[in-house]
Amino acid sequence: MVRLNRIYTRTGDAGTTGLGDGKRVPKTDPRIEAYGTVDELSSVIGLALALPDEQRHGGLFDELLGGIQNDLFDVGADLCVPPKENEEPGSCLRVTPVYTERLEGWIDEHNEALEPLKTFVLPGGRPLAAWLHLARTVSRRAERLVFALIESVPEGQPAPVGEDVQRYLNRLSDLFFVLSRAANDGGRADRLWKPGGGR
Repeated sequence: MVRLNRIYTRTGDAGTTGLGDGKRVPKTDPRIEAYGTVDELSSVIGLALALPDEQRHGGLFDELLGGIQNDLFDVGADLCVPPKENEEPGSCLRVTPVYTERLEGWIDEHNEALEPLKTFVLPGGRPLAAWLHLARTVSRRAERLVFALIESVPEGQPAPVGEDVQRYLNRLSDLFFVLSRAANDGGRADRLWKPGGGR
């Protein structure tokens, strides 16, 4: 069980922070960048959930988005503890295929009712859709930073993160895109790209 009874420790004043396994690394370490961005993504979702009720379509996605915030803490916990060689299954909280399968189910469910797309969608429209577009782009950045973490490890070294974290973040951005269109009246209120429209 997590217990936080002290907020400041002064241990990070010199520019380092502790990972979940106790190791100290620079605050600019690729692992910190990755799970810091996952935390930022959760905050964006929090802002979407803080919209007035009428702008959240009566709370249509509240439970789903709250579940994703919980998942993102799991993703952060996974990233915070580097995998060990021969790690015992269940010894650390790790993202599993079930997380991504759940996202794929939601994508299929909500995409079915959307207007077909003939061009790209510009971020915006209704307030909830705009926040979900921001969540989509932050999710993509988190995914890129996870790949940067993977690329930072020399060849032949153990993978710094499990593949299920990568898959989850990739699918999550797809879900945010679908939900943003659903929040835009099933795509009818989408703002569409007009190629060369500013010429």
